[in-house]
Amino acid sequence: MTVTAARTVLEQVTDPEIPVLTIADIGMLRDVLAHDDGTLEVVITPTYSGCPAMDEIRADIVRALAEAGYPKVTVTTSLSPAWTTDWMTEQAKEKLREYGIAPPTGVAPAGPVHVTLSTRPPDELVACPRCGERGREVSRFGSTACKSMYVCTACLEPFDYFKSL
Repeated sequence: MTVTAARTVLEQVTDPEIPVLTIADIGMLRDVLAHDDGTLEVVITPTYSGCPAMDEIRADIVRALAEAGYPKVTVTTSLSPAWTTDWMTEQAKEKLREYGIAPPTGVAPAGPVHVTLSTRPPDELVACPRCGERGREVSRFGSTACKSMYVCTACLEPFDYFKSL
C-alpha cells in the first residue's frame, strides 16, 4: 500500500458537520507520511482550534484507513500554519452553495482576525445560496464558530455563511 493510495482513501472522508465536503475538499488534509516502522501518519489542520468535530474526524480517518488495509495509523493535528478558507477547493465552495451554505467570498485576511460585537454587516457581498441576492448578517456566529448567520434581503431565507478565515 502506498501513500498515494492512502491519500485516495482519505479524500473520501467527509466532514461530520458538513457531510457534502471531504477533509480534502475543505483543506484539512495537510499530509500523509509513511514511516519506516509501517506507521502511516496523517496530518490534519482543523478549520479552527476549537472545532468540536476533531475527535470524530480522527476516528473516521483511522477507521477508513484500517478498512483499506492500513493497521498502524496516527493522526497528528497541526495548528501552524492556521487553517484558512484559501485552502478550500473551488469544488468545495460550489458544494457549500448547493448545500445551502454561502461559501467564503474573499481571501483570508493576513494577521489576526479582529472580532467585533457590532451587528454591522461586513463590507463583503454575501450572496444567498438559494436565490443569489444579497444577504444581511444577523449574527457573527452561526451554527459553528466558523460560520455566521445571514438572512437574504430578497427571499428572506436564513442561511449560514462560511467565514473567510
